[in-house]
Amino acid sequence: MRVFKFGGASVKDADGIKNVYDVLQKVGYEDVLLVVSAMGKTTNALETVVSAYFDKSASLQSTVQEVKKYHNQILLDLFEDDKSEVFTAVNNLFFDLEYFLSHNKSPNYNFVYDQIVSFGELISTTILSHFMSFMGIKTTWIDVRNFIKTDSTYRDAEVDWEVTQKNISKNVKRKVLNITQGFIGYDDNGFTTTLGREGSDYTAAIFAYCLNAESVTIWKDVPGVMNADPRYFENASLLNQISYREAIELAFYGASVIHPKTLQPLQKKEIPLFVKSFINPLLPGTSVSKGEDLVPFLPCFIVKKNQLLVSLSSIDFSFIMEENISEIFGLLHQYKMKVSLIQNSAISFSICVEDKFGNFNELKNILAKKFKVSYNENVSLYTIRHFNEKASQMVEENKEVLLKQVSRETMQIVTKDAS
Repeated sequence: MRVFKFGGASVKDADGIKNVYDVLQKVGYEDVLLVVSAMGKTTNALETVVSAYFDKSASLQSTVQEVKKYHNQILLDLFEDDKSEVFTAVNNLFFDLEYFLSHNKSPNYNFVYDQIVSFGELISTTILSHFMSFMGIKTTWIDVRNFIKTDSTYRDAEVDWEVTQKNISKNVKRKVLNITQGFIGYDDNGFTTTLGREGSDYTAAIFAYCLNAESVTIWKDVPGVMNADPRYFENASLLNQISYREAIELAFYGASVIHPKTLQPLQKKEIPLFVKSFINPLLPGTSVSKGEDLVPFLPCFIVKKNQLLVSLSSIDFSFIMEENISEIFGLLHQYKMKVSLIQNSAISFSICVEDKFGNFNELKNILAKKFKVSYNENVSLYTIRHFNEKASQMVEENKEVLLKQVSRETMQIVTKDAS
């Protein structure tokens, strides 16, 4: 089987849904499993619903109605008859969403987040599946919550590979077009979990691994993997080939094209990953597979915005030793801070972190009991793989460099952008 993943940008409106059909006509759809994200900015819109729910805001109903109105317009653009089954199916999903909002008793933000935000994928795949049937392609709609088993770490769940493997290998039909949701799974209690933002790529890799798939293709609005994000760097170049090892390095440092967890299961079975354009689906795109590290061999630039640069120093000028560092990392783990860079000296320890869950203030207060804490907010972390002098000059130009670290293959620079 081949596994295709279509992200939110590819299904953001009726034309996007029609284009998925056109792509499948060009590249084939027999023995294919589609993993599909929520439409457009639906995940963001459902996050607004979550916020309104916890704020007990009067706008809760209107935030739900906005999501409903957006999807209803796509339905009206795709289907001639608003009495067709797809309208009922989507209305039932919104009924389930509203039922949860009115009956939930859990105060756990992350639990509630997963139950609400996951509706984006359920709705998008329902619409896509009905449209494919409408266009004459027989599909099997799969509820991924019956397949990908996880623990109960809501918003960042860990996959139970043994149960997931059994579920998928026994129950996925071949020789048809399967359509399922990215990003979500289920736990021991049958509640919905999510695999982290951008987790749909990971979902595709999970299915590919369990099905011993021929390949995974991630369809995007770019021609493939570039050596830099075109939003921040001029003259970004297409990479034709990336080895698994190099792709894992790029993902680790924050390259947004490939989810960090996606590559390990594919590498284990040497399943190639292709990143291709849904605008020009017959172009070769980028291949991530066994082979040369990079073709062409170029410096690769990764930027992470809105980071925190935190420096800890000992209050009494004593050395920061292994036991101190161990304690610091225990706290970073406890407060779910994603560490992207570490640098230490005799009496100080600096880290560049991402405060994904908004826990920094609480963590800072605990650290301040033992260390002097200083920090810079909203800094940018630039990582250059296979750096050269020209590449570092380009990054540092017109910026205040707060920290710089160099290893054999990688340079990392923390900057405060010039105002």
